[in-house]
Amino acid sequence: MSERPVLTLIAAVSSDGFISLGRGVPWQLPRDKEHFRRTTAGHWLLIGRRTYEEMHGWFTDHHPLVLTHSPGYLPREGQSVASVTEAIHAATAGGAKELFVCGGGEAYAAALPFADRLILTHVHDHLGAGVAFPAIKADEWRQTYRRDFPADASHAQALSLATYERSCQPRQHQENAL
Repeated sequence: MSERPVLTLIAAVSSDGFISLGRGVPWQLPRDKEHFRRTTAGHWLLIGRRTYEEMHGWFTDHHPLVLTHSPGYLPREGQSVASVTEAIHAATAGGAKELFVCGGGEAYAAALPFADRLILTHVHDHLGAGVAFPAIKADEWRQTYRRDFPADASHAQALSLATYERSCQPRQHQENAL
């Protein structure tokens, strides 16, 4: 059996912990969009069904795995999966070195216990409500990269690109759940 791919959650998160007001990304941040495309290019993606449908047209060189509770759902590109474990097995069988979780909130929450890495765009803006990114226990993660960008003519909000590595093995590794 192939080695399990690195599981990375990639998201843009407001200062108060939200990823959306309910549909789509609430910011127009070209730097974040380009960062997402460059980082995930050619990789396997795990995406909740609604987020997948909102992102139609983005999957030019990706292999999307659509997390859904509907067993008969057939995505236009990629395949459907019923769980994070099933997605990890599919990506492993496909030879993936890394599997990116791209949202939405339920997909992030389901995948966080398995995650090895977080790539977060910290958007310096408060949404006040909406779809939350799951709470992160600071003692389980160490920041390995950060670059700050001020607001400018193309970006109404300042942002920071950051990468975090898990400082201990995910619980699912320790329990051999996979």
